[in-house]
Amino acid sequence: MIKRIGGASLLALGLSTPVLADHHDEQDVTLYRVFVGDHQAAQVTAFDLNAPDKRWTFDTKGQVKLYPVANNTAVAAVQSFDDQVNFIQTGISFHDHGGHSDIEVSEPKAIEPPLEGAQPFHLLEHAGMVSINMDQGGYSVLLDSHELSEGEFEMRQVEQNQAHHGFVIPWGDDWFVSVADAPDETGKAHRIGVRTLNAEGEPNSEMVKCTNLHGESFSGSYLALGCKEGVLTVKESNNGPEYKMLSYPDSFPEGEMTGQFIGAQSYQAFLGSYGKKGMVVIDPADAPHLQLIELPFRRVDFALDPVKIQNGYVLTEDGKLHKIDMMDADIVQSAKVTQPYSLEGHWNDPRPRLAMAGDEILLTDPKAGVIRRINSADLTEVGTIEVGGMPYNMTVVGGSGVSH
Repeated sequence: MIKRIGGASLLALGLSTPVLADHHDEQDVTLYRVFVGDHQAAQVTAFDLNAPDKRWTFDTKGQVKLYPVANNTAVAAVQSFDDQVNFIQTGISFHDHGGHSDIEVSEPKAIEPPLEGAQPFHLLEHAGMVSINMDQGGYSVLLDSHELSEGEFEMRQVEQNQAHHGFVIPWGDDWFVSVADAPDETGKAHRIGVRTLNAEGEPNSEMVKCTNLHGESFSGSYLALGCKEGVLTVKESNNGPEYKMLSYPDSFPEGEMTGQFIGAQSYQAFLGSYGKKGMVVIDPADAPHLQLIELPFRRVDFALDPVKIQNGYVLTEDGKLHKIDMMDADIVQSAKVTQPYSLEGHWNDPRPRLAMAGDEILLTDPKAGVIRRINSADLTEVGTIEVGGMPYNMTVVGGSGVSH
């Protein structure tokens, strides 16, 4: 089923009449735009990192998890507890010209109307499509990334075998989907594996086992999935998906698994969680495939550096930020950056979240009502931004380009 559900076009700042530009009209621009959701207020606040006093505010239905999509030209505000997804055009777009990229900047703008569904949760973007799983609806919604960049979208639904906390993504001419068993006496369906569906939504492959499937991310030509048995990697080929289960080494603590991933953008590797006090560096192609990093305290959040690509960053509940060397799978630096945030309590209690902005690590500090700016070189604080309320989930878009 395909429905047109509205939108608006992206407006770019520029001259109203065409002119012939020379090099005097060109300017190097570096701009990072921050989008932050409050833990209690139903809104998203946006501002430019170099001019944080100018704010844009977008009302939502409830608390949001923010995802950059469509090459960072849009942000998805997923509201799992309120059955809604809002989309915001970031107002920043890049156009590649080989030796450089042009940057176009305008004000951010809400895309109307929002998308509604039964408990939207995991969001994935692959092969030019944004996929949002509706956990209680038994389907995923697929949206065209390019249309989102233009401020509009059509919706396609792909049904799952059972309503569950899973995913659907395009895979060549097929759909690659998670699989759940029949609901138990409590009504809960358990994730047990993955398989492909044809264009009509019918299974066209055997299920591959992945018990307790949770966490999924792309890096290079690989998809990584967290399973009780290990990390399942999936690679596209002419004969369909190529699977390889990377079993957890005997030296890893027993009874734990990887359930969250971030895929590197510049080379094939993943940084993932392992239990509550471990991180794992994953090389999907070469051994050793899984290298464990033991943390001094439980993990609050983590991020990968897209600029200094060998670095990852992990915040632990004692308020310390740890720099990880992805090549050596080791902690190389640690610094106190905020007050302690215990992981006792509900998983959605207000705790800091990390995002990258060039050479800075941004950290929401809900108890203080600020965003902390951390120098990624030495992990020192270089400033704070007063946001108010309880800043929680956050994403950052932008970079450097030439403005004409």
